[in-house]
Amino acid sequence: MGHIVFIEHDGQEHIVNLIAGQTLMQLAVDNDIPGIDADCGGECACGTCHVMLQQKWFSVANKAEADELQMLDMTPERSATSRLSCRVKITDAMDGMAVHLPEFQM
Repeated sequence: MGHIVFIEHDGQEHIVNLIAGQTLMQLAVDNDIPGIDADCGGECACGTCHVMLQQKWFSVANKAEADELQMLDMTPERSATSRLSCRVKITDAMDGMAVHLPEFQM
């Protein structure tokens, strides 16, 4: 079974088993990853599940749609590889992915 590593702002790592078909947000919530608030429950309506992917993994993730990009525009720590974890569907190709969490969620 594969894994995904969630890395908090302070460098603390959380390694969880990858579950293809879930979203990164659901995987984080199910594994009590600190820093993923997911206030809207995955409806792309709050931006509290913001993550930054490493460049090599950014291209593996499905592309962001307009509603996600609008929410990310309001995120103060947005980077070129920012995503809302509620919109990133996990695939087996993401085995070993590192997901960085911002210092603060919106």
